[in-house]
Amino acid sequence: MDFGYSDKVRQLQEQLTRFMAREIVPRDKEWHELTEQGVFPPPFCAGIKDRAREEGLWNMFLPSLPEDAPGTRCTNLEYAPLAEIMGRIYWAPEMFNCNAPDTGNMEVFHMFGTPEQKRCYLDPLLDGKIRSAFCMTEPEVASSDATNVQTRIRREGDEWVIDGRKWFITNAAHPELGVMIVMGVTDPDAAVHRRQSQVLVDPGTPGVRIARNIPVMHHIAPEGHCEVVFDNVRVPYESLIGEEGGGFAIAQARLGPGRIHHCMRTIGQCEVALQLMIERGLNRTTFGKRTIDHDTVREAVALSRTEIDMARLLCLRTAWLIDAHGNKAARNEVSQIKVVAARLQTEVSNRAMQVFGSMGLTPDTPLSWLWTWGRALQFIDGPDEVHLRGIARNVVREHERSGLDPVTPHFYRISKDFDESRLSNA
Repeated sequence: MDFGYSDKVRQLQEQLTRFMAREIVPRDKEWHELTEQGVFPPPFCAGIKDRAREEGLWNMFLPSLPEDAPGTRCTNLEYAPLAEIMGRIYWAPEMFNCNAPDTGNMEVFHMFGTPEQKRCYLDPLLDGKIRSAFCMTEPEVASSDATNVQTRIRREGDEWVIDGRKWFITNAAHPELGVMIVMGVTDPDAAVHRRQSQVLVDPGTPGVRIARNIPVMHHIAPEGHCEVVFDNVRVPYESLIGEEGGGFAIAQARLGPGRIHHCMRTIGQCEVALQLMIERGLNRTTFGKRTIDHDTVREAVALSRTEIDMARLLCLRTAWLIDAHGNKAARNEVSQIKVVAARLQTEVSNRAMQVFGSMGLTPDTPLSWLWTWGRALQFIDGPDEVHLRGIARNVVREHERSGLDPVTPHFYRISKDFDESRLSNA
């Protein structure tokens, strides 16, 4: 188990860092100004994407990237430090065609799509010509349990008819949205994990309506985290992806790598918060000395450095496990890093905000956004409680199966033949 970066990864890190410094960081202020004015995507994005693709900094998330597809194929372990760099700027991943939910949707098309579906949707996604959305979460039910999904997808002749309401659908407001993957119930009488299917919907199909772009912690994403209504939406039978009743399995297969992609980017965002915390501490004076020289600030820096490094190692181990043994073998680690990374982002960002003082609450730094996004990540891709429940279940099962480790001390055990009457005689 070697997490050392290969020559290939180090070269890509250097290349990506130079590209970010040259093309993206200088445009960050302008990106936010334009999107707040309703200009999305900003006109300069197309040129940045073209240059990223020319340099091979494209589609780096897909270990099974087809030979004839644009970009650079990386394993999950190779991709992790690259996603960390991209994650430092909110809008950067899309410039490299490595943004959620498109990455997960491309995985779905790659694993489950028909040749025609791949031609119509996977190829344009790999080229960055369209964006996509994944529609599973619903307002009426606890969607952390995907078997709760209520949207109905029924067959009528050669069509599927969709009725339901989804929300927090990323990319639903993106002007380049080209396809929506919608999960719903096709057979309510089937076994609980075989009731759901997934179908493809063109966003311009009659009956598809964007009800609102929901603010997340008072921030509105220009690409959208939307509430979407499907009212008697009709799509061809060939729009089914995978097999009927396979929707739950597809959702689980999609979420493995996607969950750790969020974590990889989160580590980069934590690094931003830590660097800003240190810089602020070095350049402010309070009570006769630099802020950085106060013990409480030093402790905040030390804890943040330690915790970020710990999270990075867990993220790399999780990526390695997926590469070596598949998503199922890494399910515990995926849940662990998902919980750890989101909580870490809120903690490190909060420390940095405290060092900044009132400025940390304003848009003058990215810290308040990083803090709120870390809080949102405690729901995204499943709430922490669901992941903790799964971790505990698997750990307890393993203990029940294997028993107490032979080198665990036994001195605290009470022998079964212990004579309790001796206690009353003592």
